[in-house]
Amino acid sequence: MPIFSALGLAAALTAAPVAAPDTLEQRIAACLACHSVKERGDAYFPRIAGKPAGYLYNQLRHFRDGHRHYPMMTYMAGNLSDAYLREIADYFSSQHPPYPPPPPGSGASATAAQVARGETLVRQGDPSKKIPACVACHGTALSGVEPSIPGLLGLPSDYINAQFGNWKSQSRRASAPDCMADIAGRLSDSDVAAISAWLGRQTPDAAARPAASIALPLPIACGSYPAAAQGGAK
Repeated sequence: MPIFSALGLAAALTAAPVAAPDTLEQRIAACLACHSVKERGDAYFPRIAGKPAGYLYNQLRHFRDGHRHYPMMTYMAGNLSDAYLREIADYFSSQHPPYPPPPPGSGASATAAQVARGETLVRQGDPSKKIPACVACHGTALSGVEPSIPGLLGLPSDYINAQFGNWKSQSRRASAPDCMADIAGRLSDSDVAAISAWLGRQTPDAAARPAASIALPLPIACGSYPAAAQGGAK
């Protein structure tokens, strides 16, 4: 090997690695591999664009701190600071891409009676089971409420089913009192399927944004919402 080639190789091997640029684009690059801003309607990687920043921040913390379990997300968020996670949440919250057509999913096979039951639960709840209406917390337009209640439209029915299953099995948890875990425990499997079928068939308004506020107190105490929202009866 010529001496100049050997010296060049040695220099390359001993050179310090080039650090990745510490920019917002670099920070979200890994997120975009699954949660592309150009939505795909994927049942496994839900739409996070446009969700309230406080909600996204809470979910990132829950993955990091072991309240939610998905190995890829736990690995990604495991060593990130609160400030880093908030920056990522703020970015995705500010994105509002068009909604893709919903994938058929399991909700496509629901009967008219099941879909009607789903709409009733979403809009009115079921007082006999102490199940509050979804709109009572997620907003009348179901577009979420600032700063930390997510919208429910634009999510595949299979994803919604999976999350209710996670709450029921306690593999997904939130700040106490965990209102969604309580509600999931009161819903039968057929009720969950009905809710997901109705929600999955709705066409989201591309111009919709999370509501600035909601009537208080909430119908059920929820640790994910600010303290002022607490006090709802269980």
